[in-house]
Amino acid sequence: MRLRKPLSHYAQKYGDAAWGLRRMHLLMQKQYNRGQDGAGLAVAKFDMPPGMPFLRRLRSTRHNAIERIFDAVTRDLQGLEDDPLTAENERQWMQRADFLGHAYIGHLRYGTHAGRSVAFNHPLIRKDNNPSRNLAIAGNFNMTNSPELFRRLVEYGLHPVGDSDTQVVLERVGYCLDLEHRHLRSTMGPGSFLGLDGRELTDAVAKEIDIARVLRKACEDWDGGWLFAGLLGSGDGFVFRDPAGIRPGFWYMDDDVVAAASERAPLTSVFNVDPDQVQEVEPGSVINVRRNGEVTVERYISEAPRRECTFERIYFSRGNDPSIYEERKRLGRQLAGTVLDMVDWDVSNTVYSFVPNTAETAFYGLVGETQRLVRERQVGQIWDHIQSGDVKRDEIEALVTPQVRADKIAHKDQRLRTFITHDAARRDLVMHVYDITRSLVGDKDTLVVLDDSIVRGTTLRESIVTILSRLNPKRIVVVSSAPLIKYPDCYGIDMSHIHRFVAFQAAVALLRANGDDDLISDIERDCRAQAGKPDHELVNHVQRLYAPFTDAQLAAKVAELVRPRDVPWDGQLDVVYQSLTGLHAAMPQHSGDWYFSGEYPTPGGLRVVNRAFLNWCDGLDARAY
Repeated sequence: MRLRKPLSHYAQKYGDAAWGLRRMHLLMQKQYNRGQDGAGLAVAKFDMPPGMPFLRRLRSTRHNAIERIFDAVTRDLQGLEDDPLTAENERQWMQRADFLGHAYIGHLRYGTHAGRSVAFNHPLIRKDNNPSRNLAIAGNFNMTNSPELFRRLVEYGLHPVGDSDTQVVLERVGYCLDLEHRHLRSTMGPGSFLGLDGRELTDAVAKEIDIARVLRKACEDWDGGWLFAGLLGSGDGFVFRDPAGIRPGFWYMDDDVVAAASERAPLTSVFNVDPDQVQEVEPGSVINVRRNGEVTVERYISEAPRRECTFERIYFSRGNDPSIYEERKRLGRQLAGTVLDMVDWDVSNTVYSFVPNTAETAFYGLVGETQRLVRERQVGQIWDHIQSGDVKRDEIEALVTPQVRADKIAHKDQRLRTFITHDAARRDLVMHVYDITRSLVGDKDTLVVLDDSIVRGTTLRESIVTILSRLNPKRIVVVSSAPLIKYPDCYGIDMSHIHRFVAFQAAVALLRANGDDDLISDIERDCRAQAGKPDHELVNHVQRLYAPFTDAQLAAKVAELVRPRDVPWDGQLDVVYQSLTGLHAAMPQHSGDWYFSGEYPTPGGLRVVNRAFLNWCDGLDARAY
């Protein structure tokens, strides 16, 4: 977030010199869904005198990290109200309040594979005595080729400290920023036409830095999905997105502020604007806010087919974005007819519910469409009776009586997302995370429970089905608003262990039951043969693993796998998945479906799926990138 006016403007207009800092606090709170492992904040201050810091950072991995950070950074604001901020004393205020400044980066950490210490929290900072060579960076991203990028840095003659993917990105952008400085100094410094030196040269270089050119060089061999925000110590701020738009990004600008975030909804809420006033960060573009307030939007990388991540929309992003809300409802609607057929349209003895809370919106779509279909059938049946001329009141009453029963059966006691919690703590969480509303379901009822997605099946087996079986329904039907997750994701929603996917386990079990172990061996052979091949020759051989089976066959096997063995319930358990066609019908503008279809947007994805399969073949429980 970049303030476009002096701090005195906000003190006068809003009665709060720290208006920008508090807006950043709200933006981070509104994006808490994106990461619970830690938080970080960086600030850039303009026109600080020599000897005073111009770029500061604070990070935390402790519980309630956001609150801890903002409790700390607002503490030194106390007492300053006695000396109202004006244009004349603005610099003194910034010297007394460490995090009062003009540009901010805030970040919520969702740790995928690096360490969990505070050192891995964003923003990361690359320091230098020259303000415009100081770089702070934070992002929502994954790179499939981080080891190769690290080796390239070593080839440049650098000695990177730490090999996390964020550190690699920071050093790569920093290196290219250094190249930009050398280029500008050679064209503007001593011996050049301008012949500048000293402070004049430093200031002139800072004004001429071409961020798009820096990024064009920095990311020329990146393979992944990303949205990054960066700050230079001289005051420039920028946001840039991957060329396929895999990771989401949005931005808003008015006379007071330029702000960007991973999601649209926080920006609309915090700045109280209509959603159509918040723009998408176009794939492959960089939004640059210069120190002088000039805002430019420029393409910095070649175009690529758009492949926005659908899992973001199904599960990860906040559901109060209008477009995401409607997409999730459509996902539920797509499933209504299939579920009705499964229960033989016996809605009188069927109870609809949902779990977890992120499935609630799709649940509304499922129930609403179910009600519409039932009503449509009732009208048809009544009309047939009227046409026959033999109409009895009790028959009409019987036809209009069936109504869809919808209740909240399961309640989540904790807000922890067990799917993105590290394995050591996960089992204990899933066993204690849900409770149930008793007396709503009878022993003659079918309980239909909508889930937003089924990844590993662990939560179903160890928690959801276990707790729901205590209601003793005749049948439980678990419905996934997402299709079968068959392939690893390596672009942000970190799912790189293919052997943990319950859909993969189901396919392998079916193959072995059918005596088709040779197919597994053939796929292994072909995956190994791809090592070292050029990008254009890579093939997703793992798709052949699923080819012999329909989604219905895989779903039936999944139902067997997620059924708890130690639960004394003898009812029927079924699992139903969204179809890939239904997914695309629900969100036609978003085609990023590689974890469902195996169609990856970059060559790195193909390398990851091959490596994930070979890790399983070799008995390795390792990440595939």
